[in-house]
Amino acid sequence: MSETNHQPSVSPAGPQQLPKSPVGALAPSARPVSRPREIVLAGVFTALTILLTYVFALQTPLVRFSFGFLPLAIYAACAGPWRAACVAAAADLAGVALFGGGMFFPGFTLSAIVVGLIYGFSFHRRNVTWRRAALTFLFVDLSIHLLLNTFWLYLLYHKGVFVLLASRLPKILLCCPLHIGLFLMVYRPLSRWLARRDS
Repeated sequence: MSETNHQPSVSPAGPQQLPKSPVGALAPSARPVSRPREIVLAGVFTALTILLTYVFALQTPLVRFSFGFLPLAIYAACAGPWRAACVAAAADLAGVALFGGGMFFPGFTLSAIVVGLIYGFSFHRRNVTWRRAALTFLFVDLSIHLLLNTFWLYLLYHKGVFVLLASRLPKILLCCPLHIGLFLMVYRPLSRWLARRDS
């Protein structure tokens, strides 16, 4: 999902600058940010991920909608893959401890870490077009949420893999367009506002 970064060329006027992230105000790697502020931002997005995953999810007769992907994807775009992976792991561990009834399984924590990495490598300091967002969420939903998490469920409950896949596929297909649309609805205005503020 990531693209190769090329070294900036040198012109007679001096070395060119790499483009700043449009969310530079939140991105620690875009300009110097104090360590306490980094920790506060990570904590805020961890808390948002937990709340939108466990507390403010929507339950319908057919499927449960969780919005925890949204703060994680936005933080990954702001802070990069490695910080996003840490936030994803912290949110998963704390969420299970607070709202999961003590049912911890390390496979789902690994899935959360990989999702944070994918979001970060795909969105951080990139031109986030609808095509990039669509490919990223489609890849995450199919490879992680459908395939990898189904494998973890198989290890936990020993149900048939194809039965699990068949029961989870409609939810994945329904939620993927919502993930793409909600992320772009929030990220694009946020990036424009921060870019104007920093200009």
